[in-house]
Amino acid sequence: MTKSFFLSLLFSVLFINLFAQQSELSVEKIMQDPKWMGTFPSNVKWDQNSSGIYFNYNKDADPADSLYRIHLAAPKKIEKISWTEEKEIDFARGTYNKSKSKKIYSKGNILIIFDIKSGKETELLQFPQNIGRPSFLANEDWVAFEADNNAYIYSLDSGILKKLTQIKSGEESKKKDPKTSDKAAYLEAENLKLLSVVKEREDKKEMTKEIREARKEKEAYTYYTGDSQVSSLQVSPDAKYVTFTLFNRGKSDATIVPNYIDASSYTRDLNTRSKVGDDEMKVELAIYNIEKDTVYKVQTNTLPGIKDLPDYVKDYPDKEWEAKERQVITSQAYFSDNGQYAIVNVRSKDNKDRWIAKLDLSTGELSILDRQRDEAWIAGPGIGWSMGGGTLGWLPDNKHIYFQSEATGYSHLYLLDVTNGKKKALTSGNFEVFDPFISKDQKSWYLTTSEVGPGERHFYKMPLMGGKMEQLTSMTGNNDVTLSPDEKYMAILYSYSNQPWELYYKKNSAKAEAVQLTSGQSDVFKSYNWRDPQLITFKAEDGAQVPARLYVPEASVKNNAAVIFVHGAGYLQNAHKWWSSYFREYMFHNLLTDLGYTVIDIDYRGSAGYGRDWRTGIYRHMGGKDLSDQVDGAKYLVDNYGIDKNKIGIYGGSYGGFITLMALFNEADTFTSGAALRSVTDWAHYNHGYTSNILNEPFNDPIAYERSSPIYFAEGLKGNLLIAHGMVDVNVHFQDVVRLAQRLIELGKENWEMAVYPAEDHGFVEPSSWTDEYKRILKLFNSTLLED
Repeated sequence: MTKSFFLSLLFSVLFINLFAQQSELSVEKIMQDPKWMGTFPSNVKWDQNSSGIYFNYNKDADPADSLYRIHLAAPKKIEKISWTEEKEIDFARGTYNKSKSKKIYSKGNILIIFDIKSGKETELLQFPQNIGRPSFLANEDWVAFEADNNAYIYSLDSGILKKLTQIKSGEESKKKDPKTSDKAAYLEAENLKLLSVVKEREDKKEMTKEIREARKEKEAYTYYTGDSQVSSLQVSPDAKYVTFTLFNRGKSDATIVPNYIDASSYTRDLNTRSKVGDDEMKVELAIYNIEKDTVYKVQTNTLPGIKDLPDYVKDYPDKEWEAKERQVITSQAYFSDNGQYAIVNVRSKDNKDRWIAKLDLSTGELSILDRQRDEAWIAGPGIGWSMGGGTLGWLPDNKHIYFQSEATGYSHLYLLDVTNGKKKALTSGNFEVFDPFISKDQKSWYLTTSEVGPGERHFYKMPLMGGKMEQLTSMTGNNDVTLSPDEKYMAILYSYSNQPWELYYKKNSAKAEAVQLTSGQSDVFKSYNWRDPQLITFKAEDGAQVPARLYVPEASVKNNAAVIFVHGAGYLQNAHKWWSSYFREYMFHNLLTDLGYTVIDIDYRGSAGYGRDWRTGIYRHMGGKDLSDQVDGAKYLVDNYGIDKNKIGIYGGSYGGFITLMALFNEADTFTSGAALRSVTDWAHYNHGYTSNILNEPFNDPIAYERSSPIYFAEGLKGNLLIAHGMVDVNVHFQDVVRLAQRLIELGKENWEMAVYPAEDHGFVEPSSWTDEYKRILKLFNSTLLED
């Protein structure tokens, strides 16, 4: 080692240590058990009488959160609920009758009715099995429920219980006539011909059997489900039909993930998911016709466009594409209250179509009401996925249905008259609608929207048939409202960019003041002045305005280096005004900013919160616009914040790890260093539900996979790369980075390293793992971005 190199290395270490001492924060501090931050409420719910708010909390520093309660009569008192007491609490639950005077629900195997006015709970029935999905029928003397995959109705007046269906799993066992050999048949025939007494006795036996069969009552019809499982079983309001979903997962090849540190000291194999394209799931909707005592399935072959081919087939002119009926997934049936109509939500398994259709219960035939087609993929808030219909139901008039659609490019609430097909938008604009529901008096909607801005969420009230929305919350940030059963109060989980979630309540009025009920931050957490990052936009190369969070250091410590954080995907937003689910990363960004780094956190193409075009901007090319948005963000910092173009790092986990790899492989002149955490390296090895939406299937659209997978571009690595991955990751398998490591070895790349975590799944849980990982990330940036 030369003297000059040694001095340079010594100066570098001293330089790094100097910067590490300039923050009150440290990696060890921010990555310790999150309990150091305090305790914050979650999972809010009300009791039946609207008198108490219940939530998960940890006021007493227990090993895990417990259930706590605040009575509105004594809002300053937070009570911990014991396990025994929790079992006796009447939480708000169940299904109302039409007048909203009663509710029906179940606790395990007990059917219960609740009188709203008196607050009295009455046990109606104790059943041998657990009771599910209880509801009132159109004749409210009767209630329906399901148990053991069969439908029952119970009379509140007489106490009569009726079983409507006979559904059994497996196949019907049929008695087979024993085969008789030719030799035995010959001997029997000869014996009966020769011995008259024996023949007379056999004839009497046969005659007796025929008489018994003639007198025998017809056996009850039984429907056998075969290999399928029953779900979403429900009785129509007129009790003439029972609908249920038949779900068959099919057979697929599971990937094995070895656990090398199992308690047994032996390596244990974990059976995990299959890979994209390996999807044999089959979902059908069946109708049990009570009067005809038979079952038939809903027919989807007449849906408009059921044989349509996707546009991407034009990229494969040499392949013969057959226009055939596509596989679909059918939701449960949604009945009008009077039982006159039923609707279903149907989705194509290739993700391109969503149909809402009227169902003829007598035949199983469908009549189309609304078709949503997207050459990318159908999604967005309230749109639903797979067997779930998202926002979908009936107005009290029994002729209008409501649903959400991205027809305008943003997810909005719509009405449709099933008698004439007329559709009406109840909301509109460049914002999105979340979780709408009808008020108890059935005159209004309650809904959450981003109308104020994509970085805020507020709660609104709106007339049932549309009109002006009244904003009921006012605190800047995210207002997650749980309305009391009597709809007089709102319990609000509220947070801001630099303030974790706390519980508030207020009267159901725009003019009322919100009252804070919890204050869970620890003293040590509050002692640091957590930054309120700037929400900015910058111009992308295609002219789009890209939203981001920006952390700017004080001029006295600014080092002209920058770090870009890439959040995960699965449809997620992080440039907003509420407490981030990436709270560790948020604290790390405060540490980096203390050290002089400028940090930017970008809501790149594919992120949630900005409508359909933003969501689908990554279709068939992950690592396209989502990567160029990171590059344009780097240029924005160079042009506007004096960042040295040779001092830019990038990091992220999961999808963020994938983008980091694509950045270092395909944009090596922009990014000097990167940390790819739990990253996808080859999308053909990820799961079906997420990946097939965006890239279709690898055997049908290989172009999309090859241009989207980092492993194909590893030869482009020039900068400094840290790969970190949990070895028991059952989401993005450890196999992903093992294959990439072998590729880097074969390419002769030297400027990379890998950190493995034997005890960690996709989301790390051990503070020691978090600490080790982020110390390595900080070391990477300090050692490669701060040296001249």
